[in-house]
Amino acid sequence: MEARKPATIGLTVLAYVVVTFGVQGASHFAVFAAHYAAIPIMRAEPVIAMGLGSMLIQGVLFALLFPAFQRGGDSVWDGVKFSWALGGFLASYIVLGEAGKYAIPSISSWIDPSAESRGARDTSRSVSS
Repeated sequence: MEARKPATIGLTVLAYVVVTFGVQGASHFAVFAAHYAAIPIMRAEPVIAMGLGSMLIQGVLFALLFPAFQRGGDSVWDGVKFSWALGGFLASYIVLGEAGKYAIPSISSWIDPSAESRGARDTSRSVSS
């Protein structure tokens, strides 16, 4: 495995943090804000620095581990497969491990936050029919 250039690592980390913060920020503060606000163990005001610190660590790990996963073919496709593999690894802990550890009011809505909104939508459709 060839060592990565510091600039490449830096750009990888920056890209990871920007995309992750954008997706998670939209999810937590806009799209599913009511869902997260209803979870009793969630902080009213999150500690953004801790989230950014986590993203920086994850970004560095992604940047350092990707060359070991790269197979010499299409680097974009290799990147997608790598992201799916590590995403599955992280999601298994976040979705299953956390729900098993905390007093989550609704495990199904923790696993699929959109289930709550779909349930409300489907209920309103059946009531109005």
